[in-house]
Amino acid sequence: MNAASGWQSETPGRQTRAASEGFGHQPEKELHHFLVSLPRSQGGIVQVYEVFEADMAGPALDSRNLRVTLDTNRWLKVADALEDEFNTRLRGAGLRPGKWKPGHIPVARLFGKELVLLAWAIEDAEPTLAYTAIQNWRGLAPEERWWLYTMTAAQTGHHAQKNRGWRKAVRAALTENPVHGGPAAPTSAERRREARLLARARPSPEQASLLDPPSSDDEQS
Repeated sequence: MNAASGWQSETPGRQTRAASEGFGHQPEKELHHFLVSLPRSQGGIVQVYEVFEADMAGPALDSRNLRVTLDTNRWLKVADALEDEFNTRLRGAGLRPGKWKPGHIPVARLFGKELVLLAWAIEDAEPTLAYTAIQNWRGLAPEERWWLYTMTAAQTGHHAQKNRGWRKAVRAALTENPVHGGPAAPTSAERRREARLLARARPSPEQASLLDPPSSDDEQS
């Protein structure tokens, strides 16, 4: 077992990748996992659930196991860091890398703990502190992230139990511990969203013709 990834290492030289869903979830080996619900609309809310049974869905899942919600702006500031971290470890374990996209994305149990820990840190913090939270989160070993999640979830694990106890302490630890430097540019996830918004706002050829200044011929006619 590779402690850094949470999976059994593949046989050296073996090229085939084990089957998995989303980010490392292997339902035939473990039912317990996390589910990230990504909205299709730009102003939607990202929801992260902890799932203990394969058939959990609907109100039962929502009422008991919704761990955290993030607005889209905050999610886009951490999405790249999460994807890079998880995929590096998935490739090292011989598993297929994952990708964030609208819909329901399964996340392996241990990865889910790490994801929620980072989300708890920024859920009510200033969005500009996301970079600090990421750097401090990266400074923790996976085992430390798992432990912090377990301790926090035991006391304040429901999404509504924010700003208290361990949850408040996690935010302070990850966002108030200063780091050197800062983000030089928006994340690639933020740039992709901006490109989509610009594409939607770009006028069609018919609209553009209406906005063009009249030619001299038009003025004379």
